[in-house]
Amino acid sequence: MPTFFVWAESILQPLEQVRAIAERVAASRGLEIWDIQSRREAVGHVVRVFIDRPGPAATPEDSVSIEDCEQVNREISTILDVEDPLPFAYTLEVSSPGLDRPLRETADYGRFAGRLAKLVVKEPVDNQKAFEGRLRGVEGDDVVLEALNGRRHHLPLRLITRGRLEVEF
Repeated sequence: MPTFFVWAESILQPLEQVRAIAERVAASRGLEIWDIQSRREAVGHVVRVFIDRPGPAATPEDSVSIEDCEQVNREISTILDVEDPLPFAYTLEVSSPGLDRPLRETADYGRFAGRLAKLVVKEPVDNQKAFEGRLRGVEGDDVVLEALNGRRHHLPLRLITRGRLEVEF
């Protein structure tokens, strides 16, 4: 078996242990795990845990705070120090998906209704492939987006290749 596959297999189980620990800690604070990444970078190995708060996240009070990240980082770090599931030295980072977060699941398009977003589709819809406007939710199998000019587009979920919220001030 090539070295890469041996390494990839050896890291999957420990990362699942990290995920289980992170999910317990996040749940105890009313949060959820959005993603976990493990990457080798110039500074060494970095394990990133992205936390999210369920709900609309329409206001800063609804979003993940810096304090949330600090507390979750501290708790996960303490447990990881004791259980030591990773077979390498690493830096742990905890953050939120961000104000310009990717939209990954059908529920995200409903959750962030009213927010400004950019979407890209793999086949033209209304003679275009890139859209920017306000999310208006999901109707059937379509995401409804109101363009900046007021025109509504019904974009089939199966065609969306990329979706991301836009930062608004």
